[in-house]
Parts: sequence; C-alpha cells; structure tokens
Amino acid sequence: MANGERRQNIARLRQIGEVAARHGFGFLLDKRRSAKPADDAEYHGTRGERLRKMLDELGPTFVKFGQLLSTRPDVVPPDIVRELRILQDAATPFPSDVARAVIEADLGLPIDQIFESFDDTPIAAASIGQVHRARLPGGHDVAVKVQRPDAETKLKADLALLEQLAKIVKERTTRLEFIDTVGLVDEFGRTLRQELDYRIEARNVEATRRAFAGDPTVTVPKVFWQSTTSRVLILEWLDGSTLNHTDLDAWSAEDRRMLAGRISETWMKMVFVHGFFHADPHPANIVIHGPDHIGLIDFGLVGQLSPRDRQTAVHVFVDAVDQNLERLPRRLRDLGLRYPKEQEEEFRDQLGIILQRHWGASLGEIDGRELIRDIFTAIYRLQIKLPTRWVLLDKALATLAGVGLQISPDFNVFETARPHARRLMLQRFRPDVVVDGIQGNLGKYAEAALAFPFQLHDVLDELRDGEVKIAIQQEGFTESTERALGATNRVVMGVLAAAVFLGSAILGGFVRNGPHLLGIAIVAIPGLLAGASLAGLVLFGILKSGRW
Repeated sequence: MANGERRQNIARLRQIGEVAARHGFGFLLDKRRSAKPADDAEYHGTRGERLRKMLDELGPTFVKFGQLLSTRPDVVPPDIVRELRILQDAATPFPSDVARAVIEADLGLPIDQIFESFDDTPIAAASIGQVHRARLPGGHDVAVKVQRPDAETKLKADLALLEQLAKIVKERTTRLEFIDTVGLVDEFGRTLRQELDYRIEARNVEATRRAFAGDPTVTVPKVFWQSTTSRVLILEWLDGSTLNHTDLDAWSAEDRRMLAGRISETWMKMVFVHGFFHADPHPANIVIHGPDHIGLIDFGLVGQLSPRDRQTAVHVFVDAVDQNLERLPRRLRDLGLRYPKEQEEEFRDQLGIILQRHWGASLGEIDGRELIRDIFTAIYRLQIKLPTRWVLLDKALATLAGVGLQISPDFNVFETARPHARRLMLQRFRPDVVVDGIQGNLGKYAEAALAFPFQLHDVLDELRDGEVKIAIQQEGFTESTERALGATNRVVMGVLAAAVFLGSAILGGFVRNGPHLLGIAIVAIPGLLAGASLAGLVLFGILKSGRW
C-alpha cells in the first residue's frame, strides 16, 4: 500500500472514531474510553437515533451498511432496526458531463449516436449511481442508470475500513460477541459488489418481467441489453409518478384500498408463486399507473425462495393460525432457523405468548408489522440465527405492511397472503404433483435398494477383518433378537407393499389405452390388489404382536 493511501486510511479511521465518539459510540473503537455504552440522555437521542445519524454523517458506504443492518432483525435489536430503516440511499448528483463520459467509454460511441436526446438533469441520485431520462433512436423513451466513475474505488476502500472496524468491535465489545460483525461485513461486501455490476440488476429485471408477462396489472420495464454494461443500465421508461410523489389525499377510499390490495397482491405472487421477489417495496420503487395498475423499478435487491421454502412457509402460516405450538418449532427449523435444542421449549413458549396476544382479533385488526416485530424480537432475544433469504423476506413484508397502511389505514397484508397460502396447500394434492412426488420417492427407494447389498458387503468385510466391536448383553438376548427379526421382516414387507402399490398406481395413471375401471387401467389393478394385500399382512402382524 502506498504511503499516501495509508495516510488517507489513517485519517479516515480517525474521522470515523471522532464521529463515533460524538454520537456516543466511542467505546466501540477506543480502548481508552469506557467499555460501557453511552447514556441516551447524555447524547440527546436513543441509541437507534444516534447510530442512524452517525452512519448518515459517515457517508454513502456506511448508509448502505446501515440499510443492511436494518434487514437483520435476528442480530440487531428491534429499536435499532426501526431507526435504520429510515436511512435513505440518497446522494448529491455528479455532473452530467461525467455521466456522459462514463456512457461513451462503456458503449464506445459518442452520446449523440447512442441517444436521440439525453436529459442532463438526473431524476434520482444514490451512492453508486444516478438516473437520467433519454430517448433512443426510433423514439423509445428510456431510463439510463449511470454509475459514478469513482464508485468502485471509493466503496472498496470504505469496505476495507469496515472490515478493520468489524474486527476491532468484535475484540472490544463482549456485549456484541454473539453478533458476527465480521460475517455481517463480509455479507455486506458481497451485496455491494453485486450492486456494482448493473448486469446483475438487469437479469433481475428480466426474470421479473418474464414472471409477469401478460399480467395487465403489473408493468416491468424492458431491458435494452445492447446498450447495457456493468456501469450503464438502460431500461424502458415507465410513465406515471412513483408512490412517494402521488397525492393520495385526492383519491377515494375505495381507490386507495384497491391500490393497497394491488401492491400486496403483486408481492404475494412474487413470494408464493414465483419464488423470486423484489426485496425493497419502497414507495420510490413503485410507479402508479392507476388504482389497479402499478409498475416496478429498482431491482438491485431481490430475494429467492425454493419451492420447498414456499411450502414450508405455508405450513408455518397455517400452524401459526391454528396455534399449533408443538409443531411450530420443527416447522421453523425446516425454514433454516438454527438454535440449540435446549432452547426449543423457551422458543415455543415465546411464540405461544405472541400468538395468544394476537389470537381472537379479526384479520383486519391484526397489524402485520407488529406481529412480525414481535416474532423477530423473540428471535433476537434468544439469539437465533436466520438464513439471509428469510431476513430479506421480513424486510419486504415489513415495508409492504407499512406502505399498505400508509395508502389505506384499514388495509391488512394478511388478507392478501391467506388465499395464496391456501392455494399452495391445495396444490400439494393435485394429481400431477402427487405423481411427481411418488416418482421422486420411488427413485430414492430404488437408490437405497441398490445400495443396500454393497453396504451389507462392507459391514461383513469389517466383521471379517475384526474392525467392528459389538458388545452383547446376554440377558434376554434371544427374545430381543426374535423381536428385531420380526420388526425387520415387517419393515421389508411394508417397503415392498408400498413399492408394488405405488408402482401400480403410477402405471394406472399413465396408461391411456385399454380398458379402465373407475378411471384406473385394468392392467394396474392386480398390482394394486397385491400391494394392498401385503400391507394388510403387515398390519395384521403388528396387531397380533400388540406392539405399536
């Protein structure tokens, strides 16, 4: 590292320390200061307010880091999360001649050959880039997103400083030892590097556009790939004003309810149907074309859920509504929540208290933001770790609930979520889904059956070579052996019955020609009867043994 660059880093670290001390966080960075947090009254504001102001003062990179922290209610206290969600990624625009130079350098043509017209006044500016309106030859109006020429250098330099600060905080503050500050900064670095490549955002736009193709209520801009690079993104211009610039006071109550429902319905489709969702439904990212027609912009932050994730989330939703507290912890583990086994009872009790608090209220009386906040408060208090995809979904739903209530005070996001959850529950029993599941399970059974002889061969080899030690207690050995053999035989018979029955069911479902009985091909009926008979024998053996 050059001496000049080293001096700049030292000066920047000193500045960060001074700003932190001014807002009551000097104890995190300076060993000479008290290891205790500052008193809120002494610094005129709560810790959340002071942290937000400190990050805002430190500049764009730290603002973006604060935005990341606001998406982690599992590791950041709820009062701080609420404050950090106020942070806006806004910045002073850079000169238009600089924007023109970036476009010309990346596209290799003079600006007049690229565009029929180009508005030098940006319509929005953020820490990484800004947006200009322009018109392509042929008359297409477009939004041109241009990256700051020094964005990558500055952000990477600040990121290196953040990594140093994360290590200092981890070493200095035992009260934050359960928070992996280094891991959070690493996660932030990955997110930031993705934002520096506009082609990734372009792919997110394209995926969402395909998902809503043919939907007259949702418009997603077209990507002009021939003019898009890592620093220049050109999208179709969407007419209309963004939600934050829409005068909703002039709208009727019915139109406002319709708009809140349309926005909520759009995100529920993304989450439950497509599994690919815009993770920042901020009012500045929603273009209003009418009460039942919206447009989506700014796809820098997206989340993804697998089909298994979506099905598990539905189970959690249903179990929460039914207050099935015994099943909820297991469902949440299926979602990827990680916590010690000894915490399960305490976690279940906390969930019970939360659900009891909201139980009995009508769906319209439940504040979705409050319910989500209560759940994540318990998660934070018990120091439970969450996968990133779920904290992104929490951020999206919390923002969505706030936007909905801002548009229509009597709006409730759960009213929109429930039909999608019910639809997903019913989809599990569709014939094609059942057949696909049976085929997948039969594949697993076949793999296990093929592997069994080799596994048995390995065990016998180990027994022959004396590599397996077996301790046998003589008392009751013969009786235990007989019971074990009987149980093994029943398991084998059960697996065989299932294989015969399911194989015949698949055969009966796929055969289209020939005679049928009750919609089932005659050729499959003997197999079904054989499978049912074997299952009956197994059941009879279990009943006779008296052991369930």
